Amino acid sequence: MKPAVILVGADKGGVGKTTVSRALLDYLAANDIPARAFDTEAPRGTLQRFHPAVTKIVDVTQTADQMRIFDTLSDTNAAVTVIDVRAGQLSNTLRALRDVGFLDAVNEGEFTFVLFHVLGPSVSSLGEIAEIAPFVTEAHYFLVKNFINDTTFFEWDPKTYSSYFSKVKSSGDITVPKLDEMACEKVEVAGVPFAAFVAGKSGKGDSAQNSFVLRGYVRTWLRNISSELDRVGLRSLLLPKPRRR
Repeated sequence: MKPAVILVGADKGGVGKTTVSRALLDYLAANDIPARAFDTEAPRGTLQRFHPAVTKIVDVTQTADQMRIFDTLSDTNAAVTVIDVRAGQLSNTLRALRDVGFLDAVNEGEFTFVLFHVLGPSVSSLGEIAEIAPFVTEAHYFLVKNFINDTTFFEWDPKTYSSYFSKVKSSGDITVPKLDEMACEKVEVAGVPFAAFVAGKSGKGDSAQNSFVLRGYVRTWLRNISSELDRVGLRSLLLPKPRRR
């Protein structure tokens, strides 16, 4: 089984990429897929606050930290490495992956590479697609529409939309629905994974986690995301079945 890397990022800030990374880690755990994560929001990471057991903070622009990630892909017990790219660094991170030879290794079949590109509603997100297109020819490239902030997507001129999307081969779209605001806020306060909130585990004595309603909202939200990831075949990409001889 090839080690898999999932990059979650955007060049635009405020699109909820870390929310997507958190939900993704819950999905992997629920499917018994061993995973580790790297939070590139150095020196203070958001992803690590919610998933401290599997997450390390790195500066992906530094050679030493690039070595911590990519020199260990084949040595770790984790089948999947999730990299949460800080805002504004997606293009630079992809260039670094090219320069260290990771993209060539993907092309040669050594690794599986999945990119979750979290889009914003503005035309600038279309510009991101064009900019990163040369780096994702061998990636399983997914466009993620995250409605966590009540975002309205794709109200663009169809010709403009088509001119950008024709430059990249997408493996599909993933929709992250909006989570009830109070439920979202209480998970943030609790500082635990979404799945742990649903299970009522925090250790902080937050009475909100005893709320049937709030836990139900988060449970349904996670279930919807899981259905989306199943729909695009993420499990089969990460854990392909061996070919019969």
